[in-house]
Amino acid sequence: MNKKQKKMRMRIILASILFIVFFVLEHTGIWEQMDNEMLLFLLHLTLYLLIGYDVVWKALRNIRRGQVFDENFLMMIATFGAFGVQDYLEAVAVMLFYQIGELFQGYAVGKSRQSISDMMDICPEYANIEEDGKLLQVDPDEVEIGGVIVVKPGERIPLDGVVVEGESMIDTAALTGESVPRRVSPGDEIISGCVNGNSIIKVQVTKLFEDSTVTKILELVENASSKKAKIENFITRFAKYYTPVVTVLAVILAVVPPLLFGQNWGEWIKRACTFLVISCPCALVISVPLGFFGGIGAASRKGIMVKGSNYLEAVSKIHTIVFDKTGTLTKGEFKVSKVVGVQCSEEELLELAAYAESYSNHPIANSILEEYQKNHSVDRERIILEEEIAGHGIRATLDGKELLAGNAKLMKQKKIAYTETNSLGTVVYVAYDGAFMGSITISDEMKEGVKEAIVGMKQQGIQKCVMLSGDRRETAQAVASELGIDEVHANLLPADKVSKVEELLEQLGEKEKLAFVGDGINDAPVLTRADVGIAMGSLGQDAAIEAADVVLMDDDIGKIVSIIGISRKTIGIVKQNIVFALGIKLVVLLLGALGIANMWAAVFADVGVSVIAILNSMRTLKRSKVERN
Repeated sequence: MNKKQKKMRMRIILASILFIVFFVLEHTGIWEQMDNEMLLFLLHLTLYLLIGYDVVWKALRNIRRGQVFDENFLMMIATFGAFGVQDYLEAVAVMLFYQIGELFQGYAVGKSRQSISDMMDICPEYANIEEDGKLLQVDPDEVEIGGVIVVKPGERIPLDGVVVEGESMIDTAALTGESVPRRVSPGDEIISGCVNGNSIIKVQVTKLFEDSTVTKILELVENASSKKAKIENFITRFAKYYTPVVTVLAVILAVVPPLLFGQNWGEWIKRACTFLVISCPCALVISVPLGFFGGIGAASRKGIMVKGSNYLEAVSKIHTIVFDKTGTLTKGEFKVSKVVGVQCSEEELLELAAYAESYSNHPIANSILEEYQKNHSVDRERIILEEEIAGHGIRATLDGKELLAGNAKLMKQKKIAYTETNSLGTVVYVAYDGAFMGSITISDEMKEGVKEAIVGMKQQGIQKCVMLSGDRRETAQAVASELGIDEVHANLLPADKVSKVEELLEQLGEKEKLAFVGDGINDAPVLTRADVGIAMGSLGQDAAIEAADVVLMDDDIGKIVSIIGISRKTIGIVKQNIVFALGIKLVVLLLGALGIANMWAAVFADVGVSVIAILNSMRTLKRSKVERN
């Protein structure tokens, strides 16, 4: 509880004590014995100003700015009206209970923000640099790329970089939601926002502070509240028209019956004041965004970054989930599993393939090089890279002769007669000097827990799971069958993935959404095209944070089940609040207009409904059984 809230709490306690005293004096007849109306008015006005001066000030300030119709205006007019008909105690009661509701609301908002504000603690305050054998603390944004920083045990890593000295355990819980530490040693990449464990390490900086992981995450968190869901926008528009309408109705209620039908002015002014208190839209205006904020906070606590409540709302409507295969469903850790030489030995075939792939950074190329370099080294002077053909392979010149390494499409394009290999995995065909030399099969392991995650998504109501892959159909189909994927599209170029997603989008109903799940490196166009782009395995990957709508800060695909559960729970709670608040208000508004509901009922319809709706919204912060799986 902050200083402002503590001050308000003291005001409420003091005003409550005085209110009880005034209530007892009024109902024991002592006030009547005083027979001094002006003194009674001044005493009640003092109590009223003690508890409600800030509401009146806000209302007057907003009127001066042209922002007339808000809850402060309604409270001011209603309580002034109560004073006008000499219902002093009811005017004080309305303001007192309104302030109690506001205090509770402030506490609830603070609590719901806590899960997100905890993320703000990942921002480092300083970086250690070594000069003349001494450590100096400097602002992280003063450190240049290539500089070396020292991170002591227990300190937060301020900048992205590579470990150059020391070994330690790194706590990534602040980013991933998982408390399992990760060991780092010289040569390992390390990202900002994590906490160093048990040893001093030196890190060579690879990114400026403004481009670091921690900065991008903080920007994501700070901007999340600016992107509103359709329900939030509806409530904003509703309140904009609702408040002026009920104010006009209250004026009509106060004026028309006395003027046209000779009714008592005091009675109808009192009814109009009651009508205004009932109509205050606090329950809707506060509880709906509070619900979404709680949902986003619950997700961030699990290492799931949602860029706005509009995306949280979209996740609740997902009908189809499309997965990239490599790096998402599989580990993306390729290893040579089979070498078949046709016109050469296995060792010679591996040598040709290694030279062809020696200029590539693709994981498949790295796996071939790694296998070859166990016993040999590559002489770069022998090889000239001619071209890298996207979606096909590589054409190079080795010892003056053409060397080809790629998939079946490359062999067909270059009119090389080849023998097809049916092994499960990615197959690289090799041709040298116009002759087919053989094939190498590279296999990729599936990630742990993926099969269970797919089952969990279907239990959450996901109707279709689709896999897109640039791999061969046989390999892609084998992976899909094992995981329970409903539909497979293989042999795809990067551009083909966007086309397939667009085809799937056309098959959806008006209220159905499609999500694409990728590793965030090569999938930016598809992540952007989908209704909801989900990047996973994205710890420190800029492309994921930029392109995706939802970022899983580690590679746990099971967290997709969690975010679906969180989103649907949040939307359910928000809708409950809307129906409950509007239903109660409409009933009590009617009763107030008819003179059946008094000011106390009005207080319940305003403050009571707000408190109940806020309590309901706070349930978004609690983890359900589905979310914990």
